[in-house]
Amino acid sequence: MTLRCICDIATAAQMENGQSNGCKNCGGNYILIKDEEDPRLAMFNKPLPCCGCGIGWCSVLLGFVCPLIWYCAAILYLCRYYNKDPRERSGLAANAIAALVCTIVTLITLAAIYL
Repeated sequence: MTLRCICDIATAAQMENGQSNGCKNCGGNYILIKDEEDPRLAMFNKPLPCCGCGIGWCSVLLGFVCPLIWYCAAILYLCRYYNKDPRERSGLAANAIAALVCTIVTLITLAAIYL
């Protein structure tokens, strides 16, 4: 468990702004950096899989090579895979939209060819 002084945090913020802090004693005021009440927040310190982009965004890029990947990721979105890691939600939603657009374009193309 990492504890940091409130004065240290304020000093770091002021140093970024080019200001100085004259605090000599923090008076024992400490705050927790990691949230002990909700340990799920600590899991977001880990990077996302697939080079840090997440499964969703990597699937969007790979879907241009093989559009079936969009459908697989859309199934993950519909099964609420993003509840495991909410950072995946936007990428998986992009896959669902890409799969929908791909389906509509395919249906229009097939209708134009055969009708």
